[in-house]
Amino acid sequence: MRKRSLVQGMRRKYLLLRASLTERTRRQWAASEVLSLGWGGLTVVGAATHLAPNTIRAGIRELQAQQRGETAPLPPERVRRAGGGRKKLTERDPSLLRALDTLVEPTARGDPESPLRWTCQSTPKLTAALRQQGHAVSQRTVCTLLHAQGYSLQANRKTQEGRAHPDRDAQFRYLNATVQRAQRRHQPVISVDTKKKELVGPFARAGREWRPTGQPVEVSLHDFADPRLGKVIPYGVYDLTQNEGWVSVGVDHDTAAFAVEAIRRWWRRLGKRRYPGAKALVITADCGGSNGNRTRLWKVELQQLADALRMTLHVRHFPPGTSKWNKIEHRMFSFITQNWRGRPLVSRAVVVQLIASTRTQTGLRIAATIDAARYPTGRKIAAEAMRALALHEEPFHGEWNYRIQPRGR
Repeated sequence: MRKRSLVQGMRRKYLLLRASLTERTRRQWAASEVLSLGWGGLTVVGAATHLAPNTIRAGIRELQAQQRGETAPLPPERVRRAGGGRKKLTERDPSLLRALDTLVEPTARGDPESPLRWTCQSTPKLTAALRQQGHAVSQRTVCTLLHAQGYSLQANRKTQEGRAHPDRDAQFRYLNATVQRAQRRHQPVISVDTKKKELVGPFARAGREWRPTGQPVEVSLHDFADPRLGKVIPYGVYDLTQNEGWVSVGVDHDTAAFAVEAIRRWWRRLGKRRYPGAKALVITADCGGSNGNRTRLWKVELQQLADALRMTLHVRHFPPGTSKWNKIEHRMFSFITQNWRGRPLVSRAVVVQLIASTRTQTGLRIAATIDAARYPTGRKIAAEAMRALALHEEPFHGEWNYRIQPRGR
């Protein structure tokens, strides 16, 4: 009981003084109380102030040294003597920063055979590697040193396009001139492409959405395709003039026949009403995929479309490695991705609804539907069929720029 009352009384006294005590006066005040209490005083003062025993012992040594005249009292404006306190780890271990820098950037500095050359450079692994080299560090210390050296957690950034075609910029100018000329003449201009295939079912998706606290949407642990639901293949058609889109959600294969059927459906549902007197259609597309410039089936299917619509199709392909410049990517597909972030695509109907509900502040509207048709792969197009096309290559890079006229004209 006496010890408890001593601790409580000491605690009340300490709380009254704590706001005005510095680091030095705090330990010296605690030391003076220990000396006044005598035997057992260290336990009482430590329990009341929560100061470490070593801190109180340091205060006792300081008071005793002053009493013996071995050290002069510090000026009131100083907390500790010059050079006092625990030395920084980088001062005690001068080679630590160089070792850490070598581990983090082995390709630029240091040994190319660094132990972390081919592993994730996480804080635990960096700490373990430094300890193996004889550096006494903790994960917290490694984090502090990394921030002090200007490092931070970084994700990959897609910036490397690879070797550019020498006529890349010229093709951009040629394509842009075609688009502007068609828009001045009130002719339709569309950008087309296939969006990433998506698994249908209760699968996790990147992103978050607002929900009641503690009630996240529960999804499957593994992303194994459901044989009943399979995948969906969204093929998009974006009208550059109207800021309007169409998406055919395929359930079979991403073929040229599927791509052209999506364009046909866009024309029937949207394009024909927007451009009732159109005589030509400009199509901008990537160089690869189902609408690639080397895909024979793509050109054969476009010929059939031109014949059916009685329209001339002007096709302009982006140069290789420049698909990110395709307007549909950042004017339509990116917003669809944002709209369904964190939402499991549990059915094909949900996919269509989420695409069709995509809106932007600039007025983007999208229509979508399921295309349940079968599109077999491996179709061979004979040379005779290619020669029968009313396909005319333009003088500038005819492999990228060509027009397909309806036959019989």
